[in-house]
Amino acid sequence: MTNIVEIENLTKSYGKNRGVINVSLEIKEGDIFGFLGPNGAGKSTTIRSMLGLLKINSGSIKILGLDSVKDHEEILKNVGYMPSEAWFYDSMKVKDVIKYAADVRGIDCSQEAEKLCERLKVDWNKKIKQLSYGNRKKVSIVCAMQHRPKLFIFDEPTGGLDPLMQKTFFDLVNEYVDDGATCLLSTHVLTEVNKYCRHAAIMREGRLTMLDSVDIDDETFLKFYEDGVEE
Repeated sequence: MTNIVEIENLTKSYGKNRGVINVSLEIKEGDIFGFLGPNGAGKSTTIRSMLGLLKINSGSIKILGLDSVKDHEEILKNVGYMPSEAWFYDSMKVKDVIKYAADVRGIDCSQEAEKLCERLKVDWNKKIKQLSYGNRKKVSIVCAMQHRPKLFIFDEPTGGLDPLMQKTFFDLVNEYVDDGATCLLSTHVLTEVNKYCRHAAIMREGRLTMLDSVDIDDETFLKFYEDGVEE
């Protein structure tokens, strides 16, 4: 099966502050991959390096067979990225934000966007400033999904969503993956990984370890968090 993500010995430092150290990771086509770890563990740094948004110190990253540095723009065309913070212009209407996200890619996503808004119960006539945190998250999900990318990268996507919307979100992820997409889910919610992911890894203090199984119990999970992982 094809590797959609290939990371080899990625290191990114921020001067005296820790980033990520010698991270290696593969994600195969059709996977829903759980990327676990506490806040500040290095998950977002790894993701931003994958997308070419950060200049790495060493290592190599390939996304969809493309080099994350040389092929940065081509990668972004085929990736749906949802950052952990949903920042938009407050004065814009939801429908304008969603259309702008599609226009940047130069494609008409109106039909898919309408379907997603209906499933997620997004009122696209409201202004961003009128939305709750959870509803802003839903707008961000639509922006990441509407162009039906080959790879989804979600960074803490379910924060602020009620349980019903969380289920709807994962139903959508499964539907897209069944149609050939791949998903990287960055989260610190163990139950999401146990229920929806097929493979997983844990980041702690900038280092990564693969998990043998996504069926990880709370005691083992806390041990990774508190004690770190063996080299």
